[in-house]
Amino acid sequence: MANGYAKEIQNRIGAAPDGTIFIVSDFADVADSETIRRNLNRLVQAGTLRRILKGVFEKPKFSKLLGEYVAADPDAVAKALARCYHWTIAPCGDTALNMLGLSTQVTAVWSYISDGPYKTYEWDKTKIEFKHRTNKEVTGLSPMTILVIQALKTLGKEHVDEKTIRVLSRRLNKDEKAALLAEGAEATDWIYTVIKEICKGEREND
Repeated sequence: MANGYAKEIQNRIGAAPDGTIFIVSDFADVADSETIRRNLNRLVQAGTLRRILKGVFEKPKFSKLLGEYVAADPDAVAKALARCYHWTIAPCGDTALNMLGLSTQVTAVWSYISDGPYKTYEWDKTKIEFKHRTNKEVTGLSPMTILVIQALKTLGKEHVDEKTIRVLSRRLNKDEKAALLAEGAEATDWIYTVIKEICKGEREND
């Protein structure tokens, strides 16, 4: 039966795209935690997986162009940690600006707001930080709504201009704008004013 567990875990990893991040609970339907850990450790030794952090594993992605394995995606690692600890997270600060195309600056730290505790994680030359926020800021909102609100907070009222509104308006699809307009009503007044500008075209086209 143990071989059956190993086969099922290997098959699931094999079917996943290169660069996928796994945690122990991703295989909770296959076997108990200890059996899963043992199998994942064996796969690390075999080179099938790469251990990023304790309990966080990656199916390595090889770049033919670079001739080497690509570094793990910090956002995927952050989402795996959130999955592991049942946190709701969302990018904030420069990380949010980067993801929305509002900044091209490479950030030294990948920052997220979270309804979990304040935590930092480091591996290789990468650092992720989770900043605790009240549930109101992260729970019950769609990922894009949280991302836009966090980006606007990072910029600050005085730095949001027509270009910012134009970039965000192009970045969001019709459904994301509808959700942003509905969910953003609880945001600070100036942020909701900007949200209405971002969604203006969609409302006029309805």
